[in-house]
Amino acid sequence: MRIPKDATLLRIFVGEDDRSDGKPLFEAIVLEARHTNLAGATVLRGPMGFGHSSRLRTAKILSLSEDLPMVIEIVDAPERIEAFLPLLEAMMGERGLITLERIQVLRYGPNPSA
Repeated sequence: MRIPKDATLLRIFVGEDDRSDGKPLFEAIVLEARHTNLAGATVLRGPMGFGHSSRLRTAKILSLSEDLPMVIEIVDAPERIEAFLPLLEAMMGERGLITLERIQVLRYGPNPSA
């Protein structure tokens, strides 16, 4: 699979405890992205954060939180990301934050000139 040089970064912020059909929401999103043949997805777990509720979520020992911030990043062609958004919206419901950025892809996979 190839990604055009001018691509889109879809970034999704959810909580670790958010669920979709009984499974973690971040996992459901990645599996749906894979099912729809997007180029790739990465999940990052944040040690600290807060969202619209201003409730602080942290991994510090004295204030254990099991609902840490999770960020899912997906990069692909703009039209493929746009086509994925309705599925994502249905999965997210009223939760989380979704952002889009225009990016330039410098490398995806092995470097053919190496």
